[in-house]
Amino acid sequence: MTGDSDAMDEIDETDDDADKYTEVIHATGHEHVSAAHASTFEITTDDYLTPAGDCILAIDADRAPADFDPEFVAACRDADATITVTVEADGHRESVTGRGHPDLEFTNERSAVGRTSDYVDDRTVVVGASFAAEGFDRELVAALASGAETTVTLTVE
Repeated sequence: MTGDSDAMDEIDETDDDADKYTEVIHATGHEHVSAAHASTFEITTDDYLTPAGDCILAIDADRAPADFDPEFVAACRDADATITVTVEADGHRESVTGRGHPDLEFTNERSAVGRTSDYVDDRTVVVGASFAAEGFDRELVAALASGAETTVTLTVE
């Protein structure tokens, strides 16, 4: 029986991993990244950034919410889901955690937006975020402002 118990433990561990879904976006920083916005942060497929875009962390993203796997999207639509967004650039890394929402659409083909509020539109990928653009580590922001290659990993569980 001990062997069966060990097998069950392994299955349980696999099941825990099966409850996690991940999406990865590759993007680039830009000289106008200021990360000053108090309630949102954004990754965009646009290939430009003006100084007014103070929530944008990276541009020229290779993917947008409309490209995400349907299983990932379904998991994010659970109000009890925990969504973690990790931004990495030039050796710096910061994670922000929020939650899912039943009204998340994942239909936007340009931008992925994290929000500290509960507001949802077609760009929203996480609500109730623990912080917005202004909360990101300033060394990471400096790397983004220098145009560093950026990896954004979204995980839902």
